[in-house]
Parts: sequence; structure tokens; C-alpha cells
Amino acid sequence: MGHKDARKELTRRAQRFSLRYNQSMPVEPALKVEALSRDFRSQRRLADALGVSPAQVSRWKRGQGIDPDNAERLDLLELVMSALLRLYEPSTAEKWLFGLNPFLRQRRPIDVIRQGRVEELLAAIRQEQAGSFA
Repeated sequence: MGHKDARKELTRRAQRFSLRYNQSMPVEPALKVEALSRDFRSQRRLADALGVSPAQVSRWKRGQGIDPDNAERLDLLELVMSALLRLYEPSTAEKWLFGLNPFLRQRRPIDVIRQGRVEELLAAIRQEQAGSFA
């Protein structure tokens, strides 16, 4: 799967992920910001995770638009957190995001999210899931 195809698949999955939301249509960024802010326990921590200012996160939460690059990062972070929260408590999921990961060649998953490296991240999550069920 090419980089562009993987991003389209990520967007499709993230927009229609119905376990965290009560709808099956595309999810607005404001709702994702709200859910992720709960997961990270604050908008400031979410902003730190995405590498943006807290003011940007506040604007997104108010529905004041999001640029395409940050929209992809938000989608990817939401998809990753949704998968991790099926395996771990929120604090453990956050540690996974910020810790060095052997499946990502000792890089932090949050840095891979910021770089938009969809394929690598999804593979690391699959490895993590396989290990947790072993």
C-alpha cells in the first residue's frame, strides 16, 4: 500500500470509528479534540502531544478549522489512542506513545504520529496487539 493510499485508509478508519462516538458518519475534529483531551487529561497535554500550541487546540475544539497536516495528525492520534485504549488504561497508553518503541526502531510513537508515518505506526500497533495477546 502506497503512502497516499495508507493515508486515505487511515482517514477513512479514523472518521468512521464508531466505538468512541455515537455516529457512523465522519467525526468532526472538535469531537476528536474533546475525546483526546479527556484521554490526555487536558487540552494542554493534547497540544504537547501534537506539537502545537494550546490555543490551536482550543480553536479546533470551537470548530474554527484545522489545516490538512494537523487534521491528519489528529486523525492518526485518535486512531492510535482508540486502539491502545482497548489494550491499556489511559496512563499506560500515554506512556506507550511517549516511550521508545522497539517496533519503531527505538523511536517514540508520538514522533512517528507527528511525522505522519502511518504505515510504520499501524505496524507497531499490530505488533503490540499481537504481543499483548500472546
